[in-house]
Amino acid sequence: MTKFVKKDEINSEWFEIDATGAVVGRIATVISKIIRGKNKTTFTPHMDHGDFVVVKNVDQIKFTGSKFQNKKYYRHTGYPGGIKESTPEKLIEKKPEEVLKLAVKRMLPSGALAKKQLSKLKIYSGQDHPHSAQNPKIIDVSKLNEKNLVRN
Repeated sequence: MTKFVKKDEINSEWFEIDATGAVVGRIATVISKIIRGKNKTTFTPHMDHGDFVVVKNVDQIKFTGSKFQNKKYYRHTGYPGGIKESTPEKLIEKKPEEVLKLAVKRMLPSGALAKKQLSKLKIYSGQDHPHSAQNPKIIDVSKLNEKNLVRN
């Protein structure tokens, strides 16, 4: 018999990830699994079981190959002919947090639940963050294997 977890039975934890030298796509997969709650044995796709993730030093994140100069991000201003394009190189100069946020956002299923789950992601370009009171558990992404995410 399958047991479904109720809202009041959900316990959210806090995790801290240092993104220094990490590859964007690889760190984004780890983050998306944690904020969706797929690292828990009680995962249910229609509920928000996810944990909070604090990412620091996102300005020192890396891309593989020549994606740093060649990858394109598109946005539209809402006006006719208002499509704008940018590269990660330009985006990191202005808003370094946006590169990782977009990567994680695009790994989540679209909808209202994904917006709620994405709000559990806190990204900071420097070493300091205001969430030290939550005592986040530190995840070393350089040693982390995605198969090691499942906890009992």
